[in-house]
Amino acid sequence: MLALLSRDWLGLPIALLVAGAGGGLTGVGTAWATALGGLAMTVGVLLAAGSVRHLVLVARERRENPPPGRLVGVGGHRMHVFAEGEVGGGPTVVWMPGGHAPGDDFRELHTMLSARSRSVLVDRFGSGWSDVGPFPRTTAGEAEELLAALEGAGERAPFVLVGHSFGGLLVANAARRRPDLVAGLVLLDPTPLEVVAFAPLDRQLAGTRRGLLLTAVRQLFGAHRGPASRAAVGCAAASAFAELSPSGLARVGWETVVYDGDLGDLPLVLVIPRDLTGGEAVLAGARDAAEAERISRFYLRSRVRYLATSTSSRLVHTPEGTGHDFPHEVPAFVVGVVGGLVRELRVTSS
Repeated sequence: MLALLSRDWLGLPIALLVAGAGGGLTGVGTAWATALGGLAMTVGVLLAAGSVRHLVLVARERRENPPPGRLVGVGGHRMHVFAEGEVGGGPTVVWMPGGHAPGDDFRELHTMLSARSRSVLVDRFGSGWSDVGPFPRTTAGEAEELLAALEGAGERAPFVLVGHSFGGLLVANAARRRPDLVAGLVLLDPTPLEVVAFAPLDRQLAGTRRGLLLTAVRQLFGAHRGPASRAAVGCAAASAFAELSPSGLARVGWETVVYDGDLGDLPLVLVIPRDLTGGEAVLAGARDAAEAERISRFYLRSRVRYLATSTSSRLVHTPEGTGHDFPHEVPAFVVGVVGGLVRELRVTSS
C-alpha cells in the first residue's frame, strides 16, 4: 500500500474513480442515488483539481531546485549524493540526519566541515532528490543502500560515518556490515533499540507514523500548506518507522540491532546530552515520582549502550541545556567533535 501511495500520480485516478462512481449512481434514477451520485461527482472533481495542482507544484519544485549533487544508480533506482571539500589525507565524513530526513537537513554541518575535510550528504530513497525507491524501507536495507551510493558516487573509503538519532542506528548498521570501509563512527544521541522494545508505550511514535500517512494523502490531493512535497516522503518515513515497535523489532532485530562487541575496536564517539532536556514528554505518563525516576534512569542509561559495541569507544556530553536536537542547536560543537576525530585518524594513518 505504501509503495502505491508514494506515487504522486495516484491521486488523479482515485479522483476519476470517485467521479465515475458518482456518475454511475446518478443513472440509477432514484432521488437518493441522484443526490449521492452528484455529491460523489463533486468530490471527485475537487480531488482531481487538487491532484493536478499537486503534480504541477511538484514539477515546478523539481524544475526550480535541481539536485546539487549526483544521482547514482542503486538497485535500479537513483540516489542523490552531494559531496564537497578535499580529502586532505584523512577520512571522508558522511552525515546521516535523524528520522527519515534528507541529507540537506545537515547542510549547515556539512558546509562548516567541508571547508577543511571531504564531507558528503546522502538522500535516502524517498527523501530529498532521491527516487522513491523500493518498499518496505528498513534500517538494514538503507545501510546497504548508503554504502552502495557512496561507491556509485566514486567516494573513496575510509569513511567517518556520523548519524543522529535514527540515522545513528543506520550508520552503526553500515559500519557493522562493512568495517573495512569505516575509519570511525560519531553517534549523535542514536536511537537505542532497548527503548523501542522495553520502554513505556510510546503513543507519540505511533501518532507520528499516522501523521506521516495522512500528510502523504493530503499531498496527493493538493490539500497541503507550504511548499510542495512528494507523497513519497511521508510514505518512506512511515515504512521505515514500522520496525520501531516491539513487534516490528522482533521481526528485524537480528539484522537491525548492533550488539555489544559487534564493532570490534572501531573508533567510536558517542555524543549525548547529560539529561532529558527537551524530552520531558517521556515522563508525562508516570504514575508517581518513583516511576518518573525509574523512567528517567532507563532512558539515560539506554543512551550509553552503544559504548559497548566497540572496545575503542568514548563518551562526549553536549553543552549544558541542549537536548536531543543538539545538532541543530549547537552545530559548531558537533562539527568540532567530528573534526577532532578526523584529525586523530589522519595522524594515526600517516
